[in-house]
Amino acid sequence: NGEGSRGGSPSSFGVLDLPTEIVSSEFLTMSGSKFSSSRNKVIYVRDFLAEFGPDALRYYIAVAGPENQDTDFTWDEFVRRVNFELANEWGNLVNRSISMAHKNVGSVPTAGELTAEDEALLAESRGAFQTVGEHIAARRFKAGITEAMRIVGLANKYVSDMEPWKLKDDPARRDTVLHVTLQVVSDCNTLLTPYLPHSAQKVFEALGGEGVWAAQPELTEVTEPGAEASYPVLRGDYVNQQAVWRSTPIAVGTPLNKPSPIFTKLDPKLAETGPEWAPIG
Repeated sequence: NGEGSRGGSPSSFGVLDLPTEIVSSEFLTMSGSKFSSSRNKVIYVRDFLAEFGPDALRYYIAVAGPENQDTDFTWDEFVRRVNFELANEWGNLVNRSISMAHKNVGSVPTAGELTAEDEALLAESRGAFQTVGEHIAARRFKAGITEAMRIVGLANKYVSDMEPWKLKDDPARRDTVLHVTLQVVSDCNTLLTPYLPHSAQKVFEALGGEGVWAAQPELTEVTEPGAEASYPVLRGDYVNQQAVWRSTPIAVGTPLNKPSPIFTKLDPKLAETGPEWAPIG
């Protein structure tokens, strides 16, 4: 814990909080075979991150990884997950809701009288914090992200059913629908932050937020007083981050800009060929 097995005292960073539990999973195969660099059945994380970014990988491992049983990675399934779940479901919900609010109001609109449908969606969204939180605490990551994406699906259905684009003659109701949708988008962004921290920052900013939403760990070199050599320490500015695990009411009047796509769809051909650095075949 920093004191050493033969005595001594903790450093200026204090007594270390040692891990008491390590989470493991089953095996991940690639297109039906074990990963093997000699047989060219391999994906190097550096290559993957350079082309697809961290959140796409984090999402796939969480929702389709070998949590309780061996799982097979295929480029076809990866493309499907990214295009139809991240881009079409979550990314489209963020973009169209913020775009409509920006176009019609220019800021987070005021909610009028809520209907039963409005209340039902908001209740589902608020209740998901306990459900997802319990799943994460129990290391059931797949169940947690599945529940978060279920709320995303409910929000998409709500927007389709309410059709706010047809309510120009009833601006009060239109603004209420948009307010409810943006509130659920904000809630879903929080629910998905442990899984998609980098895109969560983009969604936070698209909703008019400023500053750091969820601090990311950084590897920094540290030299203690009197020491000759430095050593790497993983740390982050978690004190000043704004993310909290609860439904936080969105602020009416917060200016909104036209959003940029959060996720870019992958070329369907990738499902057939794979990337150059990990081709199929």
